[in-house]
Amino acid sequence: MADNSKIEWTDATWNPVRGCVKLSPGCKHCYAETFAERFRGVLGHPYTQGFDLRLIPGKLAEPLRWKASKRVFVNSMSDLFLDGVPEAYIETVARVMALADWHTFQVLTKRSERMQQLLSTRLAFAARLPNVWWGVSVEDRRYGLPRVEHLRAAPARTRFLSVEPLLEDLGRVDFTGVDGVIVGGESGAKARPLDPAWVRSLREQCDAAGVAFFFKQWGGVRKATTGRVLDGRTYDALPRSTVAPVLDEARRLRLLEEAEALAAPWLTPPALALGA
Repeated sequence: MADNSKIEWTDATWNPVRGCVKLSPGCKHCYAETFAERFRGVLGHPYTQGFDLRLIPGKLAEPLRWKASKRVFVNSMSDLFLDGVPEAYIETVARVMALADWHTFQVLTKRSERMQQLLSTRLAFAARLPNVWWGVSVEDRRYGLPRVEHLRAAPARTRFLSVEPLLEDLGRVDFTGVDGVIVGGESGAKARPLDPAWVRSLREQCDAAGVAFFFKQWGGVRKATTGRVLDGRTYDALPRSTVAPVLDEARRLRLLEEAEALAAPWLTPPALALGA
């Protein structure tokens, strides 16, 4: 877990799952895959298996070790709702988020139909947690906008969109039930272009709908140079976080024990094999 994330809209990342499978145009230049595959075959490295799907139960209890309240991006190096991740494991991740209620957890997926289905059934206990945001990635009209409909149909308390990389004009978007929108361009050597008009359209629609708008970056080959200023200012609005007070040490350690007990069944070889 990275406790000082460079991602502008979060404080930390937590990866109880590693690896993923490309699904849509937004995945074309996946930063996580590029990073992970650099270390394929490097013995002893966390990504010695590259970007192959793996469950990492040793990471499950980590949020309970953090004393200070943080915004935590869940699975920056994977997708919690990937088909190969067992429902029982997803539930365990959600129960850890419920225990660590002094953090805000930001769950982002492209598998919106599976998320909708589980939040309506097995994860119903977690759908309305005040410290969890449920979000979907949106890159274009064909693949991205249907995910917004799935998210809206889910019984989530806090909903957000990560519109990154934004690959085209999305047109008119129904932001009903959406609490926040994060917009950004693609970065890296093969970054696809971002038209400022596409960004302005979303900003204006969010403003009209009363939805928090966060502009993450213009991207490109040198994203540090292109920055994140839009029309002379930065946009940093995010959904409100509702978290519990940070616990005293004794209570936190008791909850840590509970989280470790939740993780224990997944630490055996048969459980690990499910995510191999």
